[in-house]
Amino acid sequence: MNIHFRDVQTGSVEARAILEIADGVFLNEVTILNLDGEIVVEFPMKSFVGKSKRTHYIEIITFEDNDKRTLWELEIKNAYREWRKTNKKVLIYEDN
Repeated sequence: MNIHFRDVQTGSVEARAILEIADGVFLNEVTILNLDGEIVVEFPMKSFVGKSKRTHYIEIITFEDNDKRTLWELEIKNAYREWRKTNKKVLIYEDN
């Protein structure tokens, strides 16, 4: 699986990833979060408002079992850490 990252640096979002899951087939908007110092992978979700005016969320990618999901998350986290070693964060602060 080829993984490409794009730096975001807004709030707890560290980066976005695009996964090439098959030759020429891409999964966009996989989010890499930093929650309390821990790297978390968040897969894309679809949201819609139901008849009851309640918002519902559906995961776009579904895994056969939790082990496969965990394996994908670990692979993405490891690739992110390797990418981050060569692409350091640059924080810019304004003087007021």
